[in-house]
Amino acid sequence: MATKKKQEERKSIAVNRKARHDYQVLETYEAGIELTGTEVKSCRAAGVTLTDSYAAIQGGELNLIGVHIAPYAQGNIFNHEPRRKRRLLMHKREILRLKKNIEAKGLTLIPLSFYFGNRGKIKVELALCRGKNTVDKREDLKKKMDDIEMRRAISKRQ
Repeated sequence: MATKKKQEERKSIAVNRKARHDYQVLETYEAGIELTGTEVKSCRAAGVTLTDSYAAIQGGELNLIGVHIAPYAQGNIFNHEPRRKRRLLMHKREILRLKKNIEAKGLTLIPLSFYFGNRGKIKVELALCRGKNTVDKREDLKKKMDDIEMRRAISKRQ
């Protein structure tokens, strides 16, 4: 019950919809993100795009690469760079475990969503993913269409 409350309280900022289409999600993780002031204000205005972004471990730190956070409209000369590398905040033990998985199995870390966590902190939902090939994508699409048709047939009967 507590997990449902946490998920209901989460206010989404941005979602990477294409990630679930292109990748098979194996595990999900929650990470904090180190942002500047104008980036936080831009996130509150929903100026985040997660397409073509990924996370990488560089020098023992977890970094988010390729996320576009739009420049803040009322920002001044200290406004941020839109596509800069941003540090993610996770425990060292978790980072080491992710590093082992990525190196051994050839997996990728993809951000699924940005959202407001507890006490207004901005969080990132990361997923340990394996890439899908076109056959897998077609099968998923076919299952989705079959489910939709089944729901329509059930609703017509009632």
